[in-house]
Amino acid sequence: MANTKPIKTSEYITDLESMSEDEYRALKAAEKAEAEEWLKCLTESKDPTYLHKRNRLVYDLKHMFEDSVELFGDKPLFMQIMKGDKEYSTISFKQAMLHIQSLGTKLIDMGLKGAHIGVIGPNCYEWVESYNAIIGGVGVVVPLDKELNTEEIGNLCREGEIKAVICCSDKHYKRLLDVKKAGDTDLEMIITTSSDEHDDPEQGLYSWYQLRDEGLKLVQAGDRRWIDARICNRDLAVILFTSGTTGVAKGVMHNHRAIAFSLMADNVYLGINENDIMFSSLPLHHTYEGSCTMIESMHLGSAIAFNRGLKYLLKDIQLSRPTVMLSVPLVFEKFYNQIMKTLAKENKDKALKTLFKINKITSKIGINIARKPCEQIMAQFGGRIRMFVAGGAKVDAEVLDFFRSLGIMTIQGYGLTETSPIVALNMDDWKFNRTDSAGKVIPLTEAKVVEPDENGNGEICFRGPQVMMGYYNNPSATEDCMEDGWFHTGDLGHIDESGFVYITGRKKNVIIASNGKNVFPEELEEKALHSKYIDECMVWCDESGEETGHKGIYITLRVDQENITEALGENPSDEEVYKLIDKEISAVNATMPDWKMIRYIRIRKHDFNKTTAMKIRRFIGENKLGD
Repeated sequence: MANTKPIKTSEYITDLESMSEDEYRALKAAEKAEAEEWLKCLTESKDPTYLHKRNRLVYDLKHMFEDSVELFGDKPLFMQIMKGDKEYSTISFKQAMLHIQSLGTKLIDMGLKGAHIGVIGPNCYEWVESYNAIIGGVGVVVPLDKELNTEEIGNLCREGEIKAVICCSDKHYKRLLDVKKAGDTDLEMIITTSSDEHDDPEQGLYSWYQLRDEGLKLVQAGDRRWIDARICNRDLAVILFTSGTTGVAKGVMHNHRAIAFSLMADNVYLGINENDIMFSSLPLHHTYEGSCTMIESMHLGSAIAFNRGLKYLLKDIQLSRPTVMLSVPLVFEKFYNQIMKTLAKENKDKALKTLFKINKITSKIGINIARKPCEQIMAQFGGRIRMFVAGGAKVDAEVLDFFRSLGIMTIQGYGLTETSPIVALNMDDWKFNRTDSAGKVIPLTEAKVVEPDENGNGEICFRGPQVMMGYYNNPSATEDCMEDGWFHTGDLGHIDESGFVYITGRKKNVIIASNGKNVFPEELEEKALHSKYIDECMVWCDESGEETGHKGIYITLRVDQENITEALGENPSDEEVYKLIDKEISAVNATMPDWKMIRYIRIRKHDFNKTTAMKIRRFIGENKLGD
């Protein structure tokens, strides 16, 4: 089992400064040699699913970006709508590197070498440059959830032993001021993008832009403290606090080595390149967006177009005209539902389905007859989109097939914060892509299923260089999920002979039926969501009857108001709505054995409490309630 000794940063920081130049060169040579072995395996493999053999050596993120700047120079890296503008502006690889060097140099000059530094705010180039300045030679970066309230920010500042926070909005600046004033954390400095000049340096309140300008002057004067900063790729580099459905935040520790490995291994399945524009809409503090959009773009030479927020989602897509978008299934499902509603109103939905049936046949010989007739639909996504990548939950097969029929390569993958993040991924080729699978285990990664049931489903575990170092200052939680290098995901499912992963549900969510068999809430939820009258739902069980007075499986749901109105007219009674939903749930139950059936329905009109990854928090009792 994992070491139960408390884990502190100092235990992972190699004494780089006391190394001689020869010793440091030997350290970096060893890191490079290991990465070269990985690269050799990836590029020389005969596995036909290793589709993309063009790969770059990566052993730490600073080295990676230095190489990218040499390769891509003046090419746009960041695309952002600046304050007061209506169109996207760009920042090149070279410009970004100079910004990062300048900010990093100034942070070291302020005494933050080796410190834990938080970053919080909406997706923007300032966020990304701050992350890279910290991780590239200053200290440990701690991305923080931008939806946290003041108390929660204070808690994570304590948990993560954060000394400074860079914030990219007024809202977060005010919350951090309250945290600092409370005086019960290590927080000494707040650096904000909300002002061009320092607010009060004596009180530790600084302007991000002024610090960057001051750092530029230091660099121009010959200061090389950040540029020459030493990095050991096995040292702690980032703490990612999980914000899952359990309600308990744990600080996942990763090093450069884990992220570097993921960059190289993921690339064999997906052909993203310097001609692509990645659309960034998911919060950057999530490892999915942070690694697979932010760091991958910096590595592969593609541009990143930042979304200003959900209310601007489609507008920003149309303005930036991206080619690749990563998101969660809920977003793609909402795209699909809106398109189908519009087509139904125009009486075009049946014709489109017929077109898609024919297209399935012609696509087998490489001819897509749907793309031209569907140009209007494609225009909603800017007209250039070629790939959707879904992660975080299972995607409805109907949604996957719809976008694939449009000619958009739509795939799903599987990963966790603890695995930095991808451990399984589908390929961007129809021949290998499996709609019903979360993806194939990525190269050089071991996978196994422990304690499988009669159907072969058990807990899925992974071992490889991308697995976390552990949970920060939480040895008991680390011990609960790590054994002999194997990370126990808590997800249940099976892995076929070809290495494709199939997820059936979460271990902690499983309902034990009266006959002792397992019921997976996710399976019932997926079936219920096939109803056009159900927008969101959560299946749960009162096994004792003490909570509700009735033993059995419940579903709490929100209806799709537009489809309800279409079926029942304006202002239907609660009873009419219930009868319609009851009919839909009865149809689900008709496909189930008696012990799996949903017995009770609760309908709510207000939103579920969710994580910023848009997952319903199952541990919150209020989410079980109806209206």
